[in-house]
Amino acid sequence: MPLYEHVYLARQDASAQQVDELTAQLKGVIEGLGGSITKSEYWGVKSLSYRLRKNRKAHFTLMNVNAPPAAINEIERLERLNEDVLRYLTIRVDEHEEGPSAMMRRAERDRDRDDRRGDRFDRGDRFERGDRGDRGDRGDRGDRPRERRPRDDEAETATED
Repeated sequence: MPLYEHVYLARQDASAQQVDELTAQLKGVIEGLGGSITKSEYWGVKSLSYRLRKNRKAHFTLMNVNAPPAAINEIERLERLNEDVLRYLTIRVDEHEEGPSAMMRRAERDRDRDDRRGDRFDRGDRFERGDRGDRGDRGDRGDRPRERRPRDDEAETATED
């Protein structure tokens, strides 16, 4: 049977539990038509590049599917009918990648980097102002007579006289 990677985006208003139920429903349809899901990953709520049906964020879910084309057609039909699904994409692949997907590796890498870095505001030297103080280091200007600079139209009439 052909191998597919299927990603769908669900509305931001849907709860994570509703997204899991939708994934379970799609899995039941695929298994009912003779296929199987080898891996299912919930990537979480992520920001979209542009608004889709008034949504700025969406729940992302990846499924690695081993199923006949009829099963893929059926889950795509169900997703078109479901109001919670904003977009879906199915790609036929030669083989499924082992281990976590690139998105999960990225999230893990970001978490590790944040753990190594610690709290951002631990670095006291980054926010030091040096000898500038609180920007009030200009000194006392004293009582200087305030000169009035002529405006452009006044300057022209003064030179013409």
